[in-house]
Order: sequence, then C-alpha cells, then structure tokens
Amino acid sequence: MSELRFVRLGFGEDAVEYQEAWQKQRDVHAARFADEIPDTCLLLEHPPVYTAGRRTEDSERPLDGTPVVDVDRGGKITWHGPGQLVGYPILKLPRPVDVIAHVRRLEDALILTCAEFGVATSRVEGRSGVWVLGDPVEERPALGGLSLDFDPRLHDDEFDPRLNGPEYAPSNAGQRREDRKLAAIGIRIAKGVSMHGFALNVNPDNTWFDRIVPCGIRDAGVASLAGELGRDVTIGEVLPVLEGHLRDVLENADPRPRAVERATA
Repeated sequence: MSELRFVRLGFGEDAVEYQEAWQKQRDVHAARFADEIPDTCLLLEHPPVYTAGRRTEDSERPLDGTPVVDVDRGGKITWHGPGQLVGYPILKLPRPVDVIAHVRRLEDALILTCAEFGVATSRVEGRSGVWVLGDPVEERPALGGLSLDFDPRLHDDEFDPRLNGPEYAPSNAGQRREDRKLAAIGIRIAKGVSMHGFALNVNPDNTWFDRIVPCGIRDAGVASLAGELGRDVTIGEVLPVLEGHLRDVLENADPRPRAVERATA
C-alpha cells in the first residue's frame, strides 16, 4: 500500500461536529479517488452524537427520541463522543475490494494498540470490532440473583436492556464479566476507496451507550481502556501509539483480495 498520511482534525475543546467531519470525509474521498492525495487517515474526537448505519432497526434507537444521524456506512447504531478516539482511514483499495480483509486490518492495528497498553483484546466470531472477552458463562455472576439459566436475554429476542435496570446496562458488562466491545468498526467502500472507520473507547462516559442497543447487540456490552486498566488514559497517550500501528499494518499490507480455495471434484 502507499504511504499513509495522518490528519489530526481536532480533540478536546476542538472536537469536530459529526456532520462537519462527514463532509471532510467526502472531500478527502473525492481527492483520493482522483489520486490528488495519498491514502489519508483522519483522526479526531466528536462531541456527543448517535449515528446509525444502514442496518439499524427502530427498536435499537434511543427511547426518548434523542436525535440520531443516519449515515451511509455499514453496521448499526453507535455513539461517538469525548474520550473516544475516532479514525477514518480513506484508502484506495485494489478491485475487487475485499471488505472483510480491510476490516481485519483495522482490527489488527487496534488489537496491537490495546496490547501496548496492557489490555488483551480479541475478535468475536460473527461480530466486527475489538473485544475484551468475558469469563465463561458458567463462571459469571448471576444477574439479579437469578441463575444464568434464567437470563432473559438468552430466550427473549425482544428483551430490551434499556428497560430492565443497570444490571443489564451495556456500560456494566465489565462488572458482569461479559464480552465487551472496546473498539467498533463500520465502513463504506465507494469507487474502490474506503470511508468511515473505527472508534476506540479510551476514557469516555460509557453510560451514553445505555440509551441505545449498541451495534444491535443485546447480550454483550462496551468497555474502555481506562475502565479495563483501572486508571486514567488520555487520547494524547493513545494517539501516537495508534498511528504507529496503523502505519505498520496498513502500509505493509497486501490489500489484494484473499485467495479463495476451490473444492475439487
């Protein structure tokens, strides 16, 4: 892949409004498609905002009518805000584009970043993003004094954690020792160039996720580097580490589609 350029758009008091950043993505995307600029990764924080990908269901949105920005990326609903490091890698990929391979590369860079801070993360089969794995189900504490065999989320497809108290809140998944997402990924490929990207929870107020069904997942939760480490971690600490791993992974990647093994008769 070509050399990767980083653009730090704004953090803290200079956090970038979502719609402004989205338009910036479009501008950079058009320039990259025209080969006017190299592969570029925008890095920033957003003020608090909910965004919904194309597969979001009405039942996953805030119950109180809080505004949600509908976007053209994949995935479902999530939250962005202070304490979360957001990255939009805008890369020209060879055709045919292997979308899954692109997502895996972003996951690799995020997993390496978390490891450098002492947090072991992994992938979860069938779920994009980077996860802190929970304890085996039989070793987790019972919810509400009930055996896990009676966990309503296991048997009720319409169970809504937002209506059932803090013991089911996504932000409390660490206390329940469940799987919890530390970094979310949602992308779009247009004209062979990627848009949107990832959000790494560094030290946000994760209770913002309790108002929605994050990524449409009802039986897991969310995490942050600060929460997992039990100490404060700043965006400023994580930013150069993440840039280094993104550069190593993306510049040294072979972005061609993965080989498909064909069965022989």
